[in-house]
Amino acid sequence: MGASDQRRLDNVSVDISASGITVLAGPSGAGKSTLLRLLNRLDVPDQGSVRWQGSDLDELDVLAHRRQVGMVFQKPTAVPGTVADNLRLAAPAMDDDAVVELLDTVALDAGFLNRNALELSGGERQRVCLARTLATNPIVVLADEPTSSLDPDATAIIEASVQRLADPTGRHRVGWVWVSHDAEQTERLASRVIALDGGRISSRGLDD
Repeated sequence: MGASDQRRLDNVSVDISASGITVLAGPSGAGKSTLLRLLNRLDVPDQGSVRWQGSDLDELDVLAHRRQVGMVFQKPTAVPGTVADNLRLAAPAMDDDAVVELLDTVALDAGFLNRNALELSGGERQRVCLARTLATNPIVVLADEPTSSLDPDATAIIEASVQRLADPTGRHRVGWVWVSHDAEQTERLASRVIALDGGRISSRGLDD
């Protein structure tokens, strides 16, 4: 069997909560990002199924699903225009007050509203991408190592924002499935951990 024929996930069966912060942990190549992409239907399983709220993903409208289950990637991608323009890609009807409120949830002040999105730092762009994902009012956000290329200060700001958003008593409660190979970050963030190794689940840890 050639490398391209190897199973990236093998015999994985797991229920993932739509609340709190579930961290998919494990070394590079363990299958974490593959599992995450299946949850957003960016990948489709060769065998088995992925279900959301009791329905197979292949039975759901993919765009509607992605508004409920948003995704933030490792590399922040901004488009030409202002920060407000970038957020309105996800929610065109948002007025400036709504944009400012959303920016506040990711620790960006109102001064960013009309900033050129392409001139932001990497950490600022990642927070704009996070705000853009939140603009559709998702139930869950999938995060594929979104801080791996950021410095410790930018990472701490994003982690704090995520923890506030995951707070069940907060105004903007959102569940998270967060991919990380960083054991210290996993300890800081996780309310539960699903560890993968070689495309299989190696352990599960629950705090709640």
